[in-house]
Amino acid sequence: MYTSRNKLPDYLKRGIIDTDKTKTVRHILKENCLNTVCEAARCPNKCECYTKNTATFLIMGNKCTRNCRFCNITCAEPEALNPLEPKKIAQAVKDLNLKYAVITSVTRDDLKDGGAEHFSRVIYEIKNLTPEVKVEVLTPDFKGNKEAIDTVIKAKPDVFNHNLETVPSLYKIARPQAVYERSLEFLEYIKKTSDIHTKTGLMVGLGETKEELIEVFKDLVKIKCDIVTIGQYIQPSKQHLPVIKYYEPKEYDELASIAKQMGIKHTFFSPLTRSSYKAFDVFNEN
Repeated sequence: MYTSRNKLPDYLKRGIIDTDKTKTVRHILKENCLNTVCEAARCPNKCECYTKNTATFLIMGNKCTRNCRFCNITCAEPEALNPLEPKKIAQAVKDLNLKYAVITSVTRDDLKDGGAEHFSRVIYEIKNLTPEVKVEVLTPDFKGNKEAIDTVIKAKPDVFNHNLETVPSLYKIARPQAVYERSLEFLEYIKKTSDIHTKTGLMVGLGETKEELIEVFKDLVKIKCDIVTIGQYIQPSKQHLPVIKYYEPKEYDELASIAKQMGIKHTFFSPLTRSSYKAFDVFNEN
């Protein structure tokens, strides 16, 4: 347990927004018994996204089999998959009149395929009900299982996202059950075997150096990752890893300039950027 939390800079604070639109989104989610990462991970952009009729759906429950030390989602024994969830997600996407749907999940190492088939079913149901909607998936690493990755690829998401989260040197303290090289290979495999846009995201403020971030950019250029997001890590509670540094807005601009000069096509770097923040806007840049 960490005993103190650094004061949040003003540029990272978000006011509470409650409008008819946000109420509508919450009602549709509650009516369909759906989880969102917006709520589970205490995303600072939740209200802004809700006002735009956008939500990132969290499938396969809200209990994770991994214990990443930056994440607010509960690590506990997960529940059985809900076979009705894919259709409910698709209906919610239609009811919310979305143009772009983001689907993510807890990590389900208890399942043989890591939940890949469930992801696939959600994509198929959305495309079947609203074929004009673009779908982005943000998946766990499926322990590097290529058959599982293929299952998701065959469902043809428009963007396949898998987050590196942080630099290699911090994996042991931040995400001890993950492997940096495995996540890189995951993204590379998607690019080599499909024409799907690949995407990844990182947090800053955990103690990484600028030089380490540049090395990650080099790795991402090598595997031709299309979209990279970077945002500030914000400590969810005293039980989570402390913030070592709050990056100033100008530092994100500097990092974005470096990444683009190195060959990364599309960057979205800012203090409040999260994996799916303004994902539709990022996709339209492609």
